[in-house]
Amino acid sequence: MHKHGIGMTGKYRGSVKDFPNFDANQDAEALYNAMKGFGSDKEAILDLITSRSNKQRIEICHAYKSLYGKDLIADLKYELTGKFERLIVGLMRPLEYFDAKEIKDALQGIGTDEKCLIEILASRTNQQIHALVEAYKDAYERDLEGDVLADTSGHFKKMLIVLLQGTREEDDVVSEDLVEQDAKDLLDAGELKWGTDEAQFIYILGSRSKLHLRLVFDEYLKISGKPIESSIRGELSGDFEKLMLAVVKNIRSTSEYFADRLFKAMKGLGTRDNTLIRIMVSRSEIDMLDIREIFRTKYEKSLHHMIESDTSGDYKKALLKLCGGDDDAAGEFFPEAAQVAYQMWEHSAVAKVELKGTIHPGGDFNADGDAKVLRKAMKGFGTDEDAIIDVVTHRSNAQRQEIIKAYKSHFGRDLMADLKSEVAGALAKVILGLMMTPAQYDAKQLKKAMEGAGTDESILTEILATRTNQEIQAINAAYKEAYHKSLEDALSSDTSGHFKRILISLALGNRDEGGVDPAKAHEDAKVVAETLKLADVSSDDSTSLETRFLSILCTQSYPQLRKVFQEFIKMTNHDIAHAINKRMSGDVRDAFLAIVRSVKNKQAFFADKLYKSMKGAGTDDRTLIRIIVSRSEIDLLNIRREFWDIYDKSLSHMIEKDTSGDYRKALLAICGGED
Repeated sequence: MHKHGIGMTGKYRGSVKDFPNFDANQDAEALYNAMKGFGSDKEAILDLITSRSNKQRIEICHAYKSLYGKDLIADLKYELTGKFERLIVGLMRPLEYFDAKEIKDALQGIGTDEKCLIEILASRTNQQIHALVEAYKDAYERDLEGDVLADTSGHFKKMLIVLLQGTREEDDVVSEDLVEQDAKDLLDAGELKWGTDEAQFIYILGSRSKLHLRLVFDEYLKISGKPIESSIRGELSGDFEKLMLAVVKNIRSTSEYFADRLFKAMKGLGTRDNTLIRIMVSRSEIDMLDIREIFRTKYEKSLHHMIESDTSGDYKKALLKLCGGDDDAAGEFFPEAAQVAYQMWEHSAVAKVELKGTIHPGGDFNADGDAKVLRKAMKGFGTDEDAIIDVVTHRSNAQRQEIIKAYKSHFGRDLMADLKSEVAGALAKVILGLMMTPAQYDAKQLKKAMEGAGTDESILTEILATRTNQEIQAINAAYKEAYHKSLEDALSSDTSGHFKRILISLALGNRDEGGVDPAKAHEDAKVVAETLKLADVSSDDSTSLETRFLSILCTQSYPQLRKVFQEFIKMTNHDIAHAINKRMSGDVRDAFLAIVRSVKNKQAFFADKLYKSMKGAGTDDRTLIRIIVSRSEIDLLNIRREFWDIYDKSLSHMIEKDTSGDYRKALLAICGGED
């Protein structure tokens, strides 16, 4: 068995094993026949190649050459195309040559693919690094260190060169004194120093053993009160920061590092196929089983399931063979994974997050002065959009209401009407949205969602599932005032069935605000389990079950629901979101999921919506504007941080790439800086 895939337990943790009764000549012949004549039998090729180990594939290459005098890799390249070709050809090379080719591609051409360099050099063992350096020299007759030196710069370059030496200590003897000293040196080099001493970070993180560093990180947390990751984020920047964070993550757990990379490669629309291929090829004989297990625990879906829904054709079939089994079959957790999911709810219950918006009241505020600036910006020929954006995005909502009054008493004009006639397009939606009170704005969004031919259910769900009781009550009043009809009547005539009942219940703003009652949580978890068919129903009346389920999710406090969802995991070994997804459908499912996600982490829920509004072709401006405007004084700063944590890119950077002109200026002014 391959020695490089032996895990902590001494068991092999790869997903691809040696094929029994292997015969290289027979396989070479089968591949030759699959590529003979017109068109090729791709299914036969992928079946054979993904069920042989890397060592066996190399033997097949030799056999192919001696039988047919041809190069198997060259033939495969000729017969196959695109991502599928890249994947299959990648499997045919020894790991070190595969790594060498990836690094060569990353260094070549316009710009360097730093993410690829970081991933490979931060995750490989000393032996793998030495083999890679040799393979690079052999394949390209070039010196890898020289190429990295020529293509990178600064501290990033220095750390890469340290990693390329492959000299990380490997002994398991740990000296407590040295652990304390290293932790103190890291603290002195960063947090406690004016300016940062990067050389210390490079030396300690680049050369000490993994076991030693894990203890250093624990000690660091003890003496500084924060994890080493947050110090690195605060002290370092750019590619150097990303590299150091990757090194820390690999020291903590290489399998978790790859589970995160895989998730990010497939998250949202569009797949980062190069990353996906690189990890599936390079880890298939090392730790794919560990990666799968962590993936399932952390992301509440199996790696198999995510590949299946994110890829297609022969490419998908080959990736799934490398993945091995589906840990999702029953949607159940492994015992240890259920534990982790339970802890996640625990954490979301304990974490006291201080909510922060990105817009604060402007200092030295003068409503008259602002009213004059706005009038001047709109008077005469042409409009000064910059002046309008500057005033409106740098005042709080309460201050903007003052400006509306001052404008009227000064000029006898309606500021909203003037803005409407002078500003157009998406920019107008942003500016006018900011000028309304939050309740008027939400009421208007709800009204628009119900207007015209179709109803936009996702907007109704998003607003009603995430607002507090006070916010909902204000929305009801604003709706009545603006449209002379109660919100409840509007929802009644525009929606139907269970979905209507959920919305009407949420629109009452009647969620309990009391403490946690563990005994009740246990009883309610039973109702939830019975409704989702994960427990035997104790009463015959299924209608009353659904009604009770609805009232639990729509009227209990967030802390109480967290407890219910924890009890549910204990009782069923299932995750609530996963179960709702599997057992329900349509708008009802989406509404309940929105409530669950909002309870778990409301800011992550909004971050996800923002990401989807900009990912892929075309921008969903309505969603982008609605969330940026409505969360600007509540928790947009927290949403920005969640966005960065989940997607590895800053919200402002994505807005910048996805929008343009004055519209972009206004959004960026509200969103605030890069993270």
